[in-house]
Amino acid sequence: MILILATVLSILLYDFSSIEKLKINMHSPTHFIPVTTHPQIEDVATLAQQIWQQHFTPIIGSAQVAYMLDKFQSTKAISHQIDHEQFLYYLLKRNGIAVGYTGFKLHNDLLFLSKLYIHADYRRQGVGRAAIEFITSKAKKAGASFIRLTVNRHNLVTIKAYKRCGFVIADEVVADIGNGFVMDDYVMEKVICS
Repeated sequence: MILILATVLSILLYDFSSIEKLKINMHSPTHFIPVTTHPQIEDVATLAQQIWQQHFTPIIGSAQVAYMLDKFQSTKAISHQIDHEQFLYYLLKRNGIAVGYTGFKLHNDLLFLSKLYIHADYRRQGVGRAAIEFITSKAKKAGASFIRLTVNRHNLVTIKAYKRCGFVIADEVVADIGNGFVMDDYVMEKVICS
């Protein structure tokens, strides 16, 4: 009887160990790689195509997605933002795989978070929270008082995620981006505590 209980206990411990290993792999650290080369910029543009078409088409439609990708997230647009607008881009990697990207700009006492996009296969795994922590640390090091971002008012899942990370809705803005399209956004902010 004792031998049977010991065997069952070792099987349970083995199964628990396997579950823990799976969790560790699923929640492995996110690495933030500065985007400085043309191939890295192309990787960001490729991710943008995948993420935007999947996530934003139901929200703003395929025509506006195509327009915004070309205007803001193409290789040419990202290169311009890095070279001429002081944007910093980072690839988010997990286990060597590019799972998302972020782009932000420091200006006076704020960090403007322009882009934070995560591939659908890697959402709800802590990548977004790790990215917000990384961005917050960059804001602190730069002496920024707060982080500001804009998010489409109909992007409810993302708004909820930002709220969980300490952002609040500060304003609403409708911006004409050309070609008959507008961005209908909330402005969200997070105060940086020192």
